Amino acid sequence: MGRCTSGRRPELSEENAAAATSDTEDSVLLFVGGPLDGRVQIREARHGEPLPTVTHVHLHGGPKVVHRYDLEPLSDGVGVYNLRRPARRPAHDESVAD
Repeated sequence: MGRCTSGRRPELSEENAAAATSDTEDSVLLFVGGPLDGRVQIREARHGEPLPTVTHVHLHGGPKVVHRYDLEPLSDGVGVYNLRRPARRPAHDESVAD
């Protein structure tokens, strides 16, 4: 995954997407939400089609934090990975006797 060294986030535009896909079958992918928000990835054609789901795991001093992004194709060679909402788990009610 490429990083922007200028301190600015790269922007996904129709011009950028057209330039990336006009001569090749590379894909331009934008991440929306979570820790990868605003990141743009160019997936080279040699790696195949973009994955339908991407998992990002953040390891630090505490427990690992997992975020999942689901692909929303916009057009040929252009797509957006949207942050998947966390699954709701029912809270365990300590006040109810077993």
